[in-house]
Amino acid sequence: MSVQVVSEAEVLREATQVLLQHLSPSKVVRFWASWQRGEGDYLAWRDETFGHESVDSLYEEIIAFQQQPKANGSNE
Repeated sequence: MSVQVVSEAEVLREATQVLLQHLSPSKVVRFWASWQRGEGDYLAWRDETFGHESVDSLYEEIIAFQQQPKANGSNE
């Protein structure tokens, strides 16, 4: 099993594109501001969100997601 790992910069660029496609610029800035405050308990969120997952199950979900056609019709 192999997984392609992209750089942090690429992840941030893609996340910014997704946010700007679905939210107004003012909402994106508000989201970033709330994210930077560091509120909440990341470990609790992680366990709640992914606690039932294994590396193998996450890998299968990633593969399934990557095989879905993108919203603009391309499958890059």
